[in-house]
Amino acid sequence: MKFLIIVQDLRITGTSEGIVSRSFLGKLRSVFPNAYIEVLYLKNHDNEDDLNLLPIDSIRDFHINRTIPFFTKWINKIYWRLFHESLNEKKIQERYATVMATADFEKFDHIFIRSSGLDYETILAAKKLPVLKNAIINFHDPFPVFWDTGSRKKLTAIELFRLKNMWEIVQQAKVCITPALLLSEDLEHLYGSEKKFYTLPHQYDKKVFNLSSTDKVRQKNKPVTISYHGAIQLGRNIDIVLDAYQELIANSIFHKENTEFVLRLRGSQNQRLKNKYQETANIIILDTLDFANSCNEQSNETDILIILENSSPHSNILGGKAPFLASLHKPILIIAPNRSEMRRIVSDNQFIADCRNKEEIREKLKNLIDKRIANPASQFPFGDYFEEQNFKESLLRILEVAK
Repeated sequence: MKFLIIVQDLRITGTSEGIVSRSFLGKLRSVFPNAYIEVLYLKNHDNEDDLNLLPIDSIRDFHINRTIPFFTKWINKIYWRLFHESLNEKKIQERYATVMATADFEKFDHIFIRSSGLDYETILAAKKLPVLKNAIINFHDPFPVFWDTGSRKKLTAIELFRLKNMWEIVQQAKVCITPALLLSEDLEHLYGSEKKFYTLPHQYDKKVFNLSSTDKVRQKNKPVTISYHGAIQLGRNIDIVLDAYQELIANSIFHKENTEFVLRLRGSQNQRLKNKYQETANIIILDTLDFANSCNEQSNETDILIILENSSPHSNILGGKAPFLASLHKPILIIAPNRSEMRRIVSDNQFIADCRNKEEIREKLKNLIDKRIANPASQFPFGDYFEEQNFKESLLRILEVAK
């Protein structure tokens, strides 16, 4: 069997999509050890990305220039207002399409096109290419961005054009997939499509990473260390979690003496949070780490992990870090809205709390701390959801449809 994977992000750090796309290749090889796997890597950065660690047969990587000519930008100021289409976006998509057209699509049994970021260039670039009718296209998030519940975008004519444009692509694609059941259901409804969106959850495969770096790992200073590594934009509210923890240690000498909360944050609010919690020595706010150091710190120096979803009424995405954290077999407290993919897949209610209920967060956190001190045994907050056998069954089901 021959696979072509068209991908935008295989970075080893700083991006969830890079982690899950690399892991997808690793798990694909596990399911099909004798298959021919070719990768067309369309990137907009110059990182090395440790591509030699990927279990593939061939890779062609291209740097896509995202610089827009001055004349195009000038014309676009008028054009998008008249025609509700961005010439800037069109120019970049054409560059992706030019490279994608060089692939010999006919020689492959299955073709995956993986999206990345907010702009979905690889999928949009496929619109006028013959590959689309044979492709399995992967939506990692809602598109257009207006329909992402963590977004603050307003509904504009250009967003509606993007919706129409993607609707046409959905109609042509062989199969549409997402990593979350709720996202699959929502996109089926959004695109008014009779075509079913299938679900292939994110995976984590440590074999496609070099995890030897430990030089920046912070050693724990308390019996129980709680940690959150990640972003705090797109509607994620870390304040309510820290406020709940602050209340807990303010009312319990035991929990104050035996716990600490370490945050490795990416975003623009680090200084605000440092100022807000500067009087609470148990809360330590630090800069983010590369993936290898972050992995080792969470694996070896953390007792309770935090997953932070957006605080909108619902969250239909599956965070890219979930399968990695699940692989650590530690207690996880998921801060989530009532309608949530995480809430759907979590194995036990003790591991999830309402993102708008500070009292529930405090009590769930206290419960996990007390249990961890009493018995630091392995925990499985997602049960067997991310086990390779489940991935294999989902993948084979999708490939059967794509025949």
